[in-house]
Order: sequence, then C-alpha cells, then structure tokens
Amino acid sequence: MGKVILLNGSAHQHGCTAAALDEMIKVFEMEGIATELIQVGNKSIRGCIGCNKCGTAGRCVFDDLVNEVAPKFEEADGMVVGSPVYFASPNGGLVSFLDRLFYSTQFPKHMKVGAAIVSCRRGGNSASFDVLNKYFTISSMPIASSTYWNQVHGFTEEDVKKDLEGLQTMRNLARNMSFMIKAFSDARVKYGYPELERGTFTSFMDGK
Repeated sequence: MGKVILLNGSAHQHGCTAAALDEMIKVFEMEGIATELIQVGNKSIRGCIGCNKCGTAGRCVFDDLVNEVAPKFEEADGMVVGSPVYFASPNGGLVSFLDRLFYSTQFPKHMKVGAAIVSCRRGGNSASFDVLNKYFTISSMPIASSTYWNQVHGFTEEDVKKDLEGLQTMRNLARNMSFMIKAFSDARVKYGYPELERGTFTSFMDGK
C-alpha cells in the first residue's frame, strides 16, 4: 500500500527526533505502509558546490549517502524529514544532504507526500519547520499536516515521551500521510496525476 522513507537528521540515533519518528513508524505499520528509517544527522555530508555535473551524470559528483538514498527516494511514495533545532535552524548536515538530494535527482517527485517534523527544547521550531517544508513545495510534493505543527519538545528522549500532545501530533500526522498516499494511489489510476508545465525559466533582470 505504499512506502515512506524517514530521515533522521539528528546526530543522536536514539534521541528526541528518533522518538518522534518512532511514534510515526508505529502508525505507518498499522496502516500497512512500509517504512525505512535512514540515519543522516551523524554522517559527514558536504554541501553542494554548484558544479551541475549531476545534470549529465544523473547523480551527485560526491558519491556518499546522497547517492545511496536517491533510488530509495525515487521508489518511495512519501518522505518524512526530521531534525533537531540548532540555532533556530535544522541540522546543517541535513540541510546539505537535502540540498544535494533534491538538486541532483532528475526523477519526478510530483505527488510524493512530504512531511517535516522538528524537535526542540524551547524555541526555533517554526523557523526550522519552514526551512524543511520548502524542499517539498518546490518539488510539487503535497505536504501532510496534523492537529498541531509537527513538533515535539524536550531535551532528552525521555522528555519527548512525556510530551503527550507532541506524540499525538506525530500519530495524527502519520495517519493523515497514510491516507494521502493511499488516496493519491487510487486517484492516479482513476484520474491520472495533474499535468505539470515545464520549460519556462525566468531570471530576474533590472528591466533595461
């Protein structure tokens, strides 16, 4: 009935972000959605250098986790990106990973369902949430939402497990995402996906 890949952008494999992702995985399993959790935040990921070699090679020139995840992303029906908040932003390594993953992959991401989740001790969550969602909205990926913004609070995994509303938000998010994946699959057969226009590329000039 579909597959979701979940990216843990935290350096801690069993930390706050993982606790939120695990809550979603439980629901996905009950909904019949296959999952794969991929650890990103503790990897050494360099940023994009704008060489555009991926345009001809079909893959990033830096052969690391980005190229490993790319085919999994292509096959998946949805993606969850989770990150802790660092100085009111997502983990920098995760941002570098996403920059290169989305830029270097040529396959259509149209109608794959995206969801971003963030964990923080106190503040910076909404700014981080905004950064992560932009990868989906530029790629024609519908965004799954929940009954609150997709966030959990705590300084440790144990703290997050006490954030009952945050965990409820994760469960509702996973249910909504599962429904969207199933509904889009049915709609694709019945109606076909919406047509996307391509080819127009406007650079902003001074008007002279």
